[in-house]
Amino acid sequence: MTSTRDTEGRALYRLMTWLSPSYPVGAYTYSHGLEYAVEAGWVTDRASTQGWVGDIVSHGGGFSDAVLLAAAYEAGGNELSEVAELALAFAPTAELALESKMQGNAFLEMTSKAWPQAGLERLISVWGGPYPYPVVVGVAARGAGIALLQVLEAYLHAFAANLVSAAVRLIPLGQTDGQLIMAALESVVAAAALEAVATPPDDLATTAFMADVASMKHETQYTRLFRS
Repeated sequence: MTSTRDTEGRALYRLMTWLSPSYPVGAYTYSHGLEYAVEAGWVTDRASTQGWVGDIVSHGGGFSDAVLLAAAYEAGGNELSEVAELALAFAPTAELALESKMQGNAFLEMTSKAWPQAGLERLISVWGGPYPYPVVVGVAARGAGIALLQVLEAYLHAFAANLVSAAVRLIPLGQTDGQLIMAALESVVAAAALEAVATPPDDLATTAFMADVASMKHETQYTRLFRS
């Protein structure tokens, strides 16, 4: 007999695997515009990195991803195609659209092979792609029986950790500074996850405009290590 504890343990195992830096979605190749922000001198140290990443999680692409993830998690039937279409339309720049589509397509391909489930098959049946990253993660999480708030916090943690890792390499920052930033962002991630649950897709909006500008500028940046 399978206990509730065993089921929850398996769900947590899948969540940690899917949002681990080792999961092959290529997250490490994207900086979400941070590379230009460092080049321009907007992000230069631990404090400015913490502020930059925290604002994106609370008011920018991290928050919009969380709202879209929650919408995909709750969507039924053909509503999924509407959420996917909104997610693609909401990307503010070409590079951020590419970031979401490439990671989403990679996540769908790998997860369908390693962790097949009816939820992902349903997504493919109602939407022919491309697949925005938060939408695919939301569908997969529901199919695996992972609680919505749990996957939102894990997704936003992974989102923030990837940007902090990029800053550690770009500025550069020390590993200690990187972990101090992640510790400081704990409450920011938790608050953004709760707000995302309470935000319907029709009310979705972002105000991290400098991050969007940085992404636009990155498209023509002369020397680049990251794809966004």
